[in-house]
Amino acid sequence: MTEQGKPGVRRLVVATRNEGKRKELAELLADLGVEVLSLADFPEAPEVEEPYETFAENAAEKATVIARETGEWAVADDSGLVVDALGGEPGVHSSRLAATDAERIAWILGHMAQVAEESRQAHFTCVVALASPEGLVGEWEGAVQGTIAQEPAGTEGFGFDPVFYYPPAGKTFAQMSRQEKSAVSHRGRALVRFREAFGAFCE
Repeated sequence: MTEQGKPGVRRLVVATRNEGKRKELAELLADLGVEVLSLADFPEAPEVEEPYETFAENAAEKATVIARETGEWAVADDSGLVVDALGGEPGVHSSRLAATDAERIAWILGHMAQVAEESRQAHFTCVVALASPEGLVGEWEGAVQGTIAQEPAGTEGFGFDPVFYYPPAGKTFAQMSRQEKSAVSHRGRALVRFREAFGAFCE
């Protein structure tokens, strides 16, 4: 992890227009006295491409571009599903695999149709990147191991959650409550590590 920049951060831009993600970060950082904004507060901010082949590079690109464009500290994440039997696919292409969640799930199940139960291992990975207007400050990673289910189950969550089976819980991510999932998810784990480090920049 690389660290630079000055302490005393009071505003943080989440590099998304998703209000749910902004609220999640605001709750996580509530005790730090930081105003958490999103790209909805910066209508002129660009849509940042994710051109790289690693989660870390894509997260860093989004965070550094938004920090530079807004003049504020910014945080971004990139995440995806890595399936062993598919050579690591869809990986960084997870969100761009198809137009809808249903199509993405159909793609996974179609490609896994002939894969035996003992070979259906997969993991979710998330990297959270923090940047100041001067450049990248740090990156934190979280991962969670599971398997690809034979068929979708559950109605919670989004993306590949209905087919990501988490053995310790005995159910898919889509069968877990938001609180249950956040406690063990790749994004939840990455955000906890980010939160632990970020506090030092707010002193």
